[in-house]
Amino acid sequence: MSQLPKPDTDQLRTKYPDVFARPASARLAIPAMIAAAFAIFVFGLVDLDFSPSKLLSGISQLGWITMLMIPPNPGSSFPLYMQALGETLSIALLGTTLAAVLALPVSLLAARNIIPSNFIRFPVRRFLDSIRGVDTLIWALVWINVVGLGPFAGVLAIMVSDFGAFGKLFSEAIEAADRKQVEGIRASGGSALHEIRFGLLPQVLPVIAGQVLYFIESNTRSATIIGIVGAGGIGLQLAEQIRVLEWQKVSFLILMILIAVAAIDFISTKLRFAIIGQRAVV
Repeated sequence: MSQLPKPDTDQLRTKYPDVFARPASARLAIPAMIAAAFAIFVFGLVDLDFSPSKLLSGISQLGWITMLMIPPNPGSSFPLYMQALGETLSIALLGTTLAAVLALPVSLLAARNIIPSNFIRFPVRRFLDSIRGVDTLIWALVWINVVGLGPFAGVLAIMVSDFGAFGKLFSEAIEAADRKQVEGIRASGGSALHEIRFGLLPQVLPVIAGQVLYFIESNTRSATIIGIVGAGGIGLQLAEQIRVLEWQKVSFLILMILIAVAAIDFISTKLRFAIIGQRAVV
């Protein structure tokens, strides 16, 4: 078997000097970044008062609380908990739906292929970014002070928070749409509204529907969290039972939330495939 010719090292050094003679700054860059990241990590542990002894004692306390949660038992409050779970699902569904309906026309103004002018598109995008930058829990605290305690504040919090997220996602889906259908409608004499209605929307609506279904599932958990601060739903019941140390009822409420999220995930998956069609697995 013939051997491969031995490479000419001197010729390679002459041809690729940057590879064989890297400057010291380039050689030390990666070790310096690793050292800096490790130093920041250690500083964070010290600054946040990380204590292994506290962690071990907390784990033992968590184990004790877990034992108190078994078996889950709603007592006589099962009808109340079912009503609270229905309220949570209603908050998630209504808030997500309103956010999607309001965000769709705004997302058209944020899409580059709809609004070429940066004069209009830039402030719309920054407006969506500013809304999306505030967490749902903060919006819940704001709306509770505006409209009072209850599920209405939860609906408004999810609606506003998801409005910013939907506006960004919808605009990106619109920008990624195929231009051939739009150009075909334009060539046949269609107006700009016809291009949007018959060229863009049929392409992006399945994507938008999938995103909305996912957000409904996600907002079921968010509605539980904002319920803890007074926005109604099962989160309010969960906070009250934790406050009075009724751990069996707490575990039953957590189990209800898990079952509801799993059911919504199953239903949304079926609906999503019904909208976009089954995809063959290669």
